[in-house]
Amino acid sequence: MSAALKSLFKTPAAARLASRSPRALFGSIRYNTTVAGEQITVREALNAAIDEEMERDEKVWLLGEEVAQYNGAYKVTALFDTPITEMGFAGIAVGAAFHGTKPICEFMTFNFAMQAIDQVVNSGAKTYYMSGGSTSCPIVFRGPNGAAAGVGAQHSQDYASWYGQIPGLKVVSPYDAEDAKGLMKAAIRDPNPVIVLENELMYGTSFPATAEMASKDFVIPLGKAKTMREGTDLTIVTYSRPVAFAMEAAELLAKEGINVEVLNLRSIRPLDLDAIIKSVKKTNHLMTVEQGFPQFGVGSEVSAQIMESEAFDYLDAPVCRVTGADVPMPYAQNLESLALPDTEVIYKQVKRVLNIE
Repeated sequence: MSAALKSLFKTPAAARLASRSPRALFGSIRYNTTVAGEQITVREALNAAIDEEMERDEKVWLLGEEVAQYNGAYKVTALFDTPITEMGFAGIAVGAAFHGTKPICEFMTFNFAMQAIDQVVNSGAKTYYMSGGSTSCPIVFRGPNGAAAGVGAQHSQDYASWYGQIPGLKVVSPYDAEDAKGLMKAAIRDPNPVIVLENELMYGTSFPATAEMASKDFVIPLGKAKTMREGTDLTIVTYSRPVAFAMEAAELLAKEGINVEVLNLRSIRPLDLDAIIKSVKKTNHLMTVEQGFPQFGVGSEVSAQIMESEAFDYLDAPVCRVTGADVPMPYAQNLESLALPDTEVIYKQVKRVLNIE
């Protein structure tokens, strides 16, 4: 570990811990290898990305609640435990980034990060600009975001549009294991503050590892969307867990001769507007899908930018936004399911936009 990082820790035990390599500390519990063709969960992909970057760069370290003894609330990470004070440890992480280290600041959920939003936005995102470029903040804020299951109104919010509005921040939201590993590694290597919005319900989902993922230099460029499915009739733009619903709906629609293109944004800010425009020019219809609230959401921004671009002249119908309900998340399971878009909702809305009975 670097001298700057060691200086953060005052107790002899912490100093001894900081002096040992991540591999020596965590070799028995971390997922260090990605093998092409094997199944890998999103959790394992995130873990491998962080492990590889800590081994690659001694300035990279991680802190958060329960990340050491308990390996993190969702078993993704392990390093320095913090008190239950998001503003406090987010401030420590930002200050450490100012001093040349590369912290990964884990929030148990981004709902709790509301306690630390001043540190993220006013300190992390703005200092490089306010210092005239003299003080950078290479930091990653990561954790679960959006709706989970049965956790109520205060633990179910999608913060993509919140952080996506802020100059100085980069915001990504992975869907599968490939996204998780490539975007996390890119976020850690980026010299700017990056928000990584994961989804709790995706952590245990397995995906086949690609040959590219096996490389320790596998990085997905920030600001680049991925076409998950080619189509000619309508474009669905989405991110995170709803990618799965969009893909399922597209398969159902294909059986009826409707060919839907699915675009996984991956990156919220910067937004890959070129990819969206290119797809809309081909399909002439656009739908956005997200689990966040309808007003001032990611879909609203995509819609506005398409309306202001050359793609507007290619639209054969108004842009359709599919979102979560405009209510605090209900706790009751039957109401919760009605508050979130799923495969059936997307399927019906595609047919409505295309004016197909």
